[in-house]
Amino acid sequence: MMSDANTPIDYIEFTSPELEKTQAFFTEAFGWSYVDYGPDYKDIQGAGLGGGVERGPLRAPLPVLKADDLEAMLARVKAAGAEITQEIFEFPGGRRFQFREPGGTEMAVWTTVDDNG
Repeated sequence: MMSDANTPIDYIEFTSPELEKTQAFFTEAFGWSYVDYGPDYKDIQGAGLGGGVERGPLRAPLPVLKADDLEAMLARVKAAGAEITQEIFEFPGGRRFQFREPGGTEMAVWTTVDDNG
């Protein structure tokens, strides 16, 4: 079990209005493969760090950290001065929230959800 005292970057998320072109480029240039989560999201495989590409307007890549206790981490980033840009939400296999740190970088924190319980 990891300690939230030193929270690692677990994932990086890219956006692209032309998802298929971005996917083809990453495959040709870097050899990455994908798990398909529908027409608007591809999970990157083989990049050395977890990642994904989401269809949408261009924005800076989104670093996603992983924490065991999502609510405690939400409280920590709020106490440290972050602006919450997306409250906790669920997605297949996990939950996450997004925030903007005081210097302006948007980031996210996620945790796994046990689908069997």
